[in-house]
Parts: sequence; C-alpha cells; structure tokens
Amino acid sequence: MNFIIGAFKPACHISVTFSDGKSRKQVPLKKENGQTIMVPLFHSQENITGKISVEPISGKKVEHNGIKVELLGQIEMYFDKGNFYDFTSLVRELDVPGEIYERKIFPFEFSTVEMPYETYNGVNVRLRYVLKVTISRGYAGSITEYQDFVVWNYSPPPSINNSIKMEVGIEDCLHIEFEYNKSKYHLKDVILGKIYFLLVRIKIKNMDLEIRRRESTGSGSNTHVETETLAKFELMDGAPVRGESIPIRLFLSPYELTPTYRNINNKFSVKYYLNLVLVDEEDRRYFKQQEITMYRLGETS
Repeated sequence: MNFIIGAFKPACHISVTFSDGKSRKQVPLKKENGQTIMVPLFHSQENITGKISVEPISGKKVEHNGIKVELLGQIEMYFDKGNFYDFTSLVRELDVPGEIYERKIFPFEFSTVEMPYETYNGVNVRLRYVLKVTISRGYAGSITEYQDFVVWNYSPPPSINNSIKMEVGIEDCLHIEFEYNKSKYHLKDVILGKIYFLLVRIKIKNMDLEIRRRESTGSGSNTHVETETLAKFELMDGAPVRGESIPIRLFLSPYELTPTYRNINNKFSVKYYLNLVLVDEEDRRYFKQQEITMYRLGETS
C-alpha cells in the first residue's frame, strides 16, 4: 500500500524565486479556489529574472528529457473553462536531458518583456501571467510548477479631460441638469459635480449615484455581458425644490476598480459608468447613465 501511495508523490520539489523578490512590491491576487495570495508586481518592458530550484525527494534521482521555463500571458473564458488563449509565450531551456541526484539551481532571465495587458479577474473572464516550469519525463509523466505574478500598466494623465454636462427630463414634470468635473478618472480620484433642479413637479424621495462596471466577453451572437454595481452613493434624501443644487463628492479609492479595457486581444472589454438614479414616492425609478474612462496613474514614491 505504501508503494502505491509513493507512486503518486511528486519525484521532486520545484520552487521559483524572483531576483528582486524581497524588494519588489507585492499585491493581492485572487486564486480560482477563492484564496487570496500576495504575488510580485511587474510592468510591461521589465526584466523578469530569478532562480528555479529542483530538489529530488528523499534522495531519489530524477531522470528527465529536459527542463524548461515558460513565461505565459493567458486569457481564460469561464464558459470555455480550461482553454487558455496565449497572447504572450516565451521559453527558456534550462537543462538538457539527464539525471538530477541533488538540489540543482537554474537561473533564468526574460528581458524587456512585452506585457501589454493588465492582470484581470472578472465575472466571466480572467487574464493572468505565470511562469511555468516543466520537467519533461517520458513514461513517468511531466512535472509542472506554476508561479503567478501580476502586471499593471500606468498611464499619464490625459491631456484633454472634458467635463460631462447632461440633462434629464420628463416633459412638464421634471427637468434637471447634472455636471461632473471630468470624464476621465484615475483609480484613486474623486468625482466632483453638481446637480441642478430646474423643474420639479413630481415628488422625489431619494437620489443615488452608482458606479457600474460592464464586462463584455466574446463576440457577435456569443457575447456575454455582465453589469455589476460597485458603489452606491446617496446624494439626497427627501424632496428637492426648484432652483436647488446638490453637490457631488465621491471618492473612488475605497472601491476595487480597474482601468477601462477596450477590446483586449479581441476577447473582452471592461467599461465603467456613472448611473444617476431618482426614485419618486410611488417607487418609480428614473435614471441617466454616462460612461467614464478609468486609468491607472503612476504611483509617486
């Protein structure tokens, strides 16, 4: 029985360490099983270097047909689970076929890696970056080990950032104008604005401002759209009167936002909207939605 149990044990232990692992910023990454782990953060065009340790279990030798490390950027659709679309794939051969009797260290380096898209975990899709170590073996089956890391890409502040001005009206009943200070926001920004009541002939009970994320995956008839309300902010409780104005001040930093992603590798998009919702005393809802652009501003050290 012990022999059978031993047959399914891995023949060796593989570990991956990054050269600057101790000094590099770590960020949380949610795994498929729901656990959150801390992993290193990289940006496009950076060098990814480190060492891979292969250590046989309890003094046994490991025969192999070669060892390699791959850097993979992958997109996985949850309705097509298990099928990964590789948009980045780089390989480094670490060892020629042979035998390993004791712990062996292999350095690796991927220089100025093009990582155009950010790591993303959505409702129907995820985009991930991994280092995959493979020890090729014939009859015994290959041994693989994965090391996740996260990629963020920063954008400069936009040179043009117009304010948003819109009107909402129901003929002879309600006429309001609202204004947001800009149309493009970074992830830690503050939304400032004002709402003006020009005509109020229905009894409004309350008014909320929502931040909504719309994720669309696939294309054509195969498109899946998921809309999440990430934040709900009460602007007003009670009936407004004509001529009244209400200020808006909504901090974005408490919410888990990502930049706006437009048609990532022809697989998915992520857009953000401000949704203004008015509810009258008969619980009828009136709303106006406006798209905003989110971007990741470079961190100041």
